[in-house]
Amino acid sequence: MDHGSPLITKKMEKILITNGKVITADGIIDHGYVLISDGAITAIGSGILQDVDALKIDAAGNYISPGFIDLHVHGGGGADFMDGTVAAFLTVAETHAKYGTTAMCPTTLTSEIEDLLDTLDLYKIADQKNDKGAQFIGMHLEGPYFNVNQRGAQDERYIRNPDPEEYEKILDHSDQIVRWSAAPELPGALEFGKRIKEKGILLALAHTDAVYDEVVKGHEVGYNLATHFYSAMSGVTRKHAFRYAGVIESCYLIDDMDVEIIADGIHLPAPLLKLVYKFKGTDRTALITDAMRAAGMPPGESVLGNLNTGMKVIVEDGVAKLLDRSSFAGSVATADHLVRTMINEGGVPLMDTIKMISSTPARILGIDHQKGTIALGKDADIVVFDEDIQIKLTIVGGRIVYQNP
Repeated sequence: MDHGSPLITKKMEKILITNGKVITADGIIDHGYVLISDGAITAIGSGILQDVDALKIDAAGNYISPGFIDLHVHGGGGADFMDGTVAAFLTVAETHAKYGTTAMCPTTLTSEIEDLLDTLDLYKIADQKNDKGAQFIGMHLEGPYFNVNQRGAQDERYIRNPDPEEYEKILDHSDQIVRWSAAPELPGALEFGKRIKEKGILLALAHTDAVYDEVVKGHEVGYNLATHFYSAMSGVTRKHAFRYAGVIESCYLIDDMDVEIIADGIHLPAPLLKLVYKFKGTDRTALITDAMRAAGMPPGESVLGNLNTGMKVIVEDGVAKLLDRSSFAGSVATADHLVRTMINEGGVPLMDTIKMISSTPARILGIDHQKGTIALGKDADIVVFDEDIQIKLTIVGGRIVYQNP
């Protein structure tokens, strides 16, 4: 791709990307162009746009796509959002931008409330400084209200039932929370769900051992998204010889339940990727990395959560594992890898895959009026990639944050 300019990080008044295959909600525009003005998309078409004074970037026949939106990410580039530093936030944002992520929800792990409040404070500071990475679009609190039987790699010391005094303190402390994941079957979880929904926060079920009736009750009060679907949740179980549908079956049965999947081919192998696509479809499925600090880093030892107090893990076979190899301990996926995997292993067409990592997560989070598609007036969050989904260019809000040399 000929960009004719060195990497720039400041917002340009106008950028014209030409000679690409533009992925829109209605189809692909061959020999297409996209014009960006003051951080927004102001023209889309085919052919040559004449007499435009703008930085011109030749896409060289590659795809011009809406940016990838990651609803659930913990870290990358050797940093984690629980590290307790602004630098960690910025490192994660810059790392994932190299792989096509233009917007993300920084995600916490179970922790002491003081650490959680500190992380929320750091988010505000980092958000103001973040001009070289994927945009922060609000915090995702993953826990601490989980079922210990489905804790996965979450630290058992900090798992607890919903406490109104505690969660009201958290809600009073920050208005930056856009989603919260919890187990709907816990004592107090339905009251918690009602309160979270009242605040306009996306409520998700996660690390849960619920059965069908409990999932339905949760859904009725607002548990409308399944966090990392299939991971850390119940399937069919037996109680006193009788079978019960678990969370997985419940999410398939509830038509308007959204699901997010770690489409790395490891957390969900090819048959499960195909099953989710077949039964939940593109409108109800979002692709997430759920990446920990080792994303974008070489294999070897790493730490899940806070660098000083977190859990030591080993990264091998394209995934983080507990040291005894008894369980996965986090994803090391990047957004481009999710897209490649869905296409190559899931057998999903490119257009459908891009929808699952752009417009569907935007709709789930309620920002589809602003992000998720290449359309006039929307934020200029754009990625250029080749046939192998190798990222060539990442633009966030009209600002070039990454160019592949």
